[in-house]
Amino acid sequence: MSTMNISLPDSLKTFVDEQVSQRGYGTSSEYVRELIRKDQDRLQLRGLLLAGAASAPAVVADAAYFAGLRARVAQQTGQ
Repeated sequence: MSTMNISLPDSLKTFVDEQVSQRGYGTSSEYVRELIRKDQDRLQLRGLLLAGAASAPAVVADAAYFAGLRARVAQQTGQ
């Protein structure tokens, strides 16, 4: 694992220390790693949403579409 040193103003360090103690993190590094993971997830989701928005429309997702999905699932599960 690599090490990275980060300089923070006192107000941000206090905030991080509070989050560590209040939210059950063992260290400030655990807290920062969690923030980075969440940001990675957010960026991945944003990319998927943009790709979906740029893609050609498929079928209209109306009540009939969802009724058809339910019917196929019921048929496959024997319900």
